[in-house]
Formats: sequence, C-alpha cells, structure tokens
Amino acid sequence: MSGMERASIKAGLQVDIVLKQDQRTGKLTRGIVKDILTNSPSHPHGIKVRLQDGQVGRVKHIIAQP
Repeated sequence: MSGMERASIKAGLQVDIVLKQDQRTGKLTRGIVKDILTNSPSHPHGIKVRLQDGQVGRVKHIIAQP
C-alpha cells in the first residue's frame, strides 16, 4: 500500500520511509510508526511520520497492519 493518504496510516504500522538525507538515493528505512507529523489528508511525496526509534521521514510503503 502507498503512504500518500493520511487515513491509511496509524501508529503501530510497519512501514518503509525515506529519510531526508536519503531522498536523492531513494534508500528505504523500515520501522514502526510512532507519530504522524503531516496534518493534511494527503501528500504527493508521502505522509511524514516519526518512527519508534525517532527517525523522521515520508512513508513510501505500508508493510504490515498490527
């Protein structure tokens, strides 16, 4: 699933995100969503989230529902 719609992202989901420093390469980082940082209902580059380990990036793929 894509990470462009805020409604499809909840705390506890396992997701792949792109960190700010990895935007040029597109390197993905996997983790569990702690907080949703984007307020708008959708974003063309993905919803910005904070993972449980503190990393912040935009969701590219939703891996698993809890």
